[in-house]
Amino acid sequence: MLKHCVFLNFKNDVSDDEKEAIMAGLARLVGVADGLIDMTFGPNLDFEKKTPDFDYGFIVKFRDRKAHLAYETHQSHVEMGGRLVAGCYGGVEGIVVFDVDVDSAAKPGASIIAADDGQNPSD
Repeated sequence: MLKHCVFLNFKNDVSDDEKEAIMAGLARLVGVADGLIDMTFGPNLDFEKKTPDFDYGFIVKFRDRKAHLAYETHQSHVEMGGRLVAGCYGGVEGIVVFDVDVDSAAKPGASIIAADDGQNPSD
């Protein structure tokens, strides 16, 4: 199972309604895009005060990397992704993505899935 964690540095003029509309557009893919299991989203509570620039985020759970790749090219993801890029400071620079293979995360030397090739490093 893959968790796709996305952290967003929205511009100040992006309304809460626009943020919610983008998230709703992505969330509509749950149960539609094969292998997309669930999605959660919301404002960054930043309890540790380490990420004040990233005010919002979401986590999508996928069955596997193949499902994630299908999501990347799905028309709704492409449309909502364009709105995300337009709404973040610096465009893509205002978006941080962290992908974790949760099936292997419990093992020593937990692996991180690289966005470019989807291969797990050796333990």
